[in-house]
Amino acid sequence: MTKTQTTKTLSDISKTMRDVDFCMLNTHTSTGGIAARPMSNNREVDYDGDSWFFTDETALMVPEIEANPAVGLSYQGKAGFLASRPLFIAVDGIADLIRDKAQFEAHWTKDLDQWFEQGVDTPGMVLIRVRAGRIHYWDGEDEGTVGV
Repeated sequence: MTKTQTTKTLSDISKTMRDVDFCMLNTHTSTGGIAARPMSNNREVDYDGDSWFFTDETALMVPEIEANPAVGLSYQGKAGFLASRPLFIAVDGIADLIRDKAQFEAHWTKDLDQWFEQGVDTPGMVLIRVRAGRIHYWDGEDEGTVGV
C-alpha cells in the first residue's frame, strides 16, 4: 500500500542522491519529442534543489534547453534482492545555461578533468543548472513529493 503523505525531507533526498552515480536529463526536442541522456551526478555536492551538469556547446541538449527550459531529471538509487528497496526520484525543473568561468570554477571537481582536458578553460563548455520545482520519490512502499 502506497503512502500519500511525504515522509522525506530535502535533506533526506540529498543524502540518498549521494549514492547515485548518474541521472537522466530529459529535454524537449524541436519536433515535440522527449530526449534523454545520462549525466554525471556530482556526489560531492549536497543537493539543495539545484543540479549542476557540464556539457559542450555542440550537444543537442543546449539548443533544446534554449528553446524550452522545462526539463526532467530521473534518478534510480541502489536496490538489492533482499536487503534494500529500490529508490526512484523524479525532478521537474527549469534549466539555465551558464557560460561564466567563475561559475565553472565554483562547481568544478577533479573528476571532470577526464571529460574536459583543459578544465574550466575548455572552449565551448557550458554549465547547466536545473532548479527543481517539484521532487517526487518512490522508496519501496513510501511515496511522496518534496517541496523546494
